[in-house]
Amino acid sequence: MRLTVILAIVGVLGVASCNRSTRSAAQGSAAPIQANVGPIPGGLEGVNARLNPYATDAVALQDGRRLFDWYNCSGCHGGHAGGGMGPSLRDETWIYGNHDSQIFDSIAQGRSKGMPAWGTKIPEDQIWQLVAYIKSMRTPEEPDPPVEPADEMVGGPGPDSPVEPSPHNP
Repeated sequence: MRLTVILAIVGVLGVASCNRSTRSAAQGSAAPIQANVGPIPGGLEGVNARLNPYATDAVALQDGRRLFDWYNCSGCHGGHAGGGMGPSLRDETWIYGNHDSQIFDSIAQGRSKGMPAWGTKIPEDQIWQLVAYIKSMRTPEEPDPPVEPADEMVGGPGPDSPVEPSPHNP
C-alpha cells in the first residue's frame, strides 16, 4: 500500500512538472529569429568592406595571374577568365558583388553552385593577389590580356569582308 501511494505521488508530480515546464517554455520563449544562411547575393549591406592591400601593386597583379593558373582557376573560369564551366569573371555582372572584399569572400568561402572554398587551402595574401588580378581584367593594367583573333576583331577583316583581288586571281 505504501509503495502504491509513493508511486501515485511521483506520478502526479511528474505530470504536474511536465505541464508546468511546457507552459513556462511556451510563455517565456521569444519568437524565432529569422537568420540568413550563407552569403547573400547583392550589395554591400552588412559587408565588412576590407580593402585589398595589393590593389595598386603591379607585381601582385602578375602574381595573381600566375596563381590563377597555378590553382587551376582557369580550369573552370577559362584561360583568361572568360567563362567555361564557371562563370565569366570578365563581365560586369556579379551575383555576389564586385567589391574587393566580396570577391575575396567568394574565393575564401566558396559559393553554392560549384565554387569551392579556398580559404583553408590558400594563404590570405594570395587570395588578395587573385582578387587584384580579377579586378584588373578589362583594364589597361591587366597582365597578359586575351588577344582577339584578327578575323574576329571589330572593324577588322572577317569572313564576310570583301576580298581584294590578287594579281593571280583577277
